[in-house]
Amino acid sequence: MAKLFSPIKLRDLDVRNRIFIAPMCQYSCEGRDGMPGDWHVVHYGSRAVGGAGLIIVEATGVSPEGRISPWDTGIWNDNHVDAWKKVTDVIRSHGAKSAIQLAHAGRKASVHRAISGSNSISVEDGGWEPVSSTDEQFTDYVSPRKLSTEEVHENVKDWQRAAARAVAAGFDAIEIHAAHGYLIHQFLSPITNQRDDEFGGSLENRARLLLDIIKAIRTVIPETMPLFVRFSATDYRNDGWDLEQTKTVAGWCAELGVDLFDISSGGLVTGVTIPLGPGYQVPLAQGVASAVTQPVSAVGMITDSQQAEDILQNGVDVVSIARLALRDPYWPLRAAHELGVDE
Repeated sequence: MAKLFSPIKLRDLDVRNRIFIAPMCQYSCEGRDGMPGDWHVVHYGSRAVGGAGLIIVEATGVSPEGRISPWDTGIWNDNHVDAWKKVTDVIRSHGAKSAIQLAHAGRKASVHRAISGSNSISVEDGGWEPVSSTDEQFTDYVSPRKLSTEEVHENVKDWQRAAARAVAAGFDAIEIHAAHGYLIHQFLSPITNQRDDEFGGSLENRARLLLDIIKAIRTVIPETMPLFVRFSATDYRNDGWDLEQTKTVAGWCAELGVDLFDISSGGLVTGVTIPLGPGYQVPLAQGVASAVTQPVSAVGMITDSQQAEDILQNGVDVVSIARLALRDPYWPLRAAHELGVDE
């Protein structure tokens, strides 16, 4: 059988194949209250019907101010638990597994979705003050407020509470979003972390927020539940976060109980050259896979079934699809047919 359609076991979780749906923001909470609704049930349910092994739902705010936009999903109160339960139930009913990507946007928070405008949303118009490791703004967004040391410690508790709610909502796994220039990435990268407290300076200090979050989450989720981390493995700048730092921190994460690494790239700064092309991030995933024993997922312009199979035959354990799954929710079934697999 093609490796793409072989099962994978993550702790006690059995996933039917190695096609994961990567998290993609849907900006579809029309009540601006972080509440997933019918859109999310249909959107994620259709990908489960389409044959994916595991579906990671969109970046979901661990707090109201952690959302990218007012239309993002949240999981900061118990009403969100009930709403997400409808999503996890429909995913499970069609044989797929579900994960939630817990997130905090940091300095990239409180911005418009594409159909409503551009750049930051003011407090007067329903936005909020963004916070970060730094007070330096991202592009033309409003400048964030630099978090105090005590506030960073308090932020860890938001992730912990969100993880407990994710368990109650029926998710099978949790992913920590440490990529794409959002809050944890802002702490990891020396470009956006010039702090002089325990969360800045050395690599150990810049990774402290992420490591503290992992430790806190592991105290409130079952021992049997897998925990993922998504990294941007490079900032594409010589003075920034890079693959070697990613490999080192991934090793520390593994020691604390992380079970899979989801490898992307970029997002922290603009004006860099990204070598876009089919599978352009696969070498980064392969690099991380060479440094850890945990499974690693590759993502980014993976669009062909044979391409996906070849990636899995060369040092990576999972392929994640994103825009491809938007264009064709049933691509996993199509891929099975093309590879001669009776799915």
